[in-house]
Amino acid sequence: MSSQPQAAPAPLGVGILGAGPVTQAIHLPSLARLGNILEARHIMDVDPAVAEAVAGRVGANFSTSMEELLADPAVDIVAICSPHQFHAAQVIAACHAGKKAVLCEKPFAMTGQEAAGISAVSAETGVPIIVGAMHTFDPGWLAAEEAWGDLPEQVHTVRSSIVLPPNPRFEDFATEIVGRVPMPGRDSTDPEAIKAMLTGGVMGLAIHDLPLVRRFTPDFAAVEVLHAEIVRPFGYVISLRAGNVTIELRAAMNGTWEPSWVFEAIGNDAALKIDFTPSYVHAGSATARIRKAGQATVLGPFSHNGYEGEWRKLAELARGTGQPPSAETLIHDLEFALSIAEAAAGRVDMEVNA
Repeated sequence: MSSQPQAAPAPLGVGILGAGPVTQAIHLPSLARLGNILEARHIMDVDPAVAEAVAGRVGANFSTSMEELLADPAVDIVAICSPHQFHAAQVIAACHAGKKAVLCEKPFAMTGQEAAGISAVSAETGVPIIVGAMHTFDPGWLAAEEAWGDLPEQVHTVRSSIVLPPNPRFEDFATEIVGRVPMPGRDSTDPEAIKAMLTGGVMGLAIHDLPLVRRFTPDFAAVEVLHAEIVRPFGYVISLRAGNVTIELRAAMNGTWEPSWVFEAIGNDAALKIDFTPSYVHAGSATARIRKAGQATVLGPFSHNGYEGEWRKLAELARGTGQPPSAETLIHDLEFALSIAEAAAGRVDMEVNA
């Protein structure tokens, strides 16, 4: 008696709120590689021309209202790629709409209270939420976690160093961007502008690595920023302590020809170094190097990156398998980032008033 092979389940439908460069150059190419399990079915943007053009690339429905997207029965998973200030309300609305999973770009809330509210709604509705910190889903990082042993207990120094050209260079390699909005110019000598640039740098760029930093800083709530300055045309240098761990956050976005994104955690007897592919680049995973007692272990690169990793995880969760990140983890990651941004901005006031 022969058994018939089971047919693969139909792809899950994805709806995306916000059709800007992140959707066009990151999420749609990632979904295209995962067409056997996920399919873009509805694109929403407040600009109808952008919504229609972007949806047309993938044969999806389009609209200009969140309500219409959430009412679409073809949408199983909602990805929130709108401006930061809309994230919390849209995550909550997607949970109440009975969707199977939600991806929210970082930051998923603007305050700890908003984050706690989202957590409560997720628990009430049973809808799992993933925050789009793609490095935490990168196979290179995950392999390092499995292999580093007691490294977190001995780390005394953590560094995140980012050198990139402006995003449009990578966006234009990935796809043809429609509806790009130019970045507003700022007077980079005004203290309020400097504070805004530092806050934007932490919450827009450093935040990619801050969940990794927090993995090595058990006393993350005790944040003391020692130095904070902007790097022109865009970037930052921030030195801080969290408990007994010294942290260095550096970034520069300029006309560089060779991008670099390096994360390091250094202990007394071991060290971790991870080379990540830049944002917007679809080029396989990070490569991790762990050194212990003079021996080096190299992990990666693997075949896919963190963008694809987070979508694979979403598909798992939407089908009722796998474990989502805990609410406590997401809330603490956000609170860590907010505390660094606030303390970095506070250093500007101290230096102006000194």
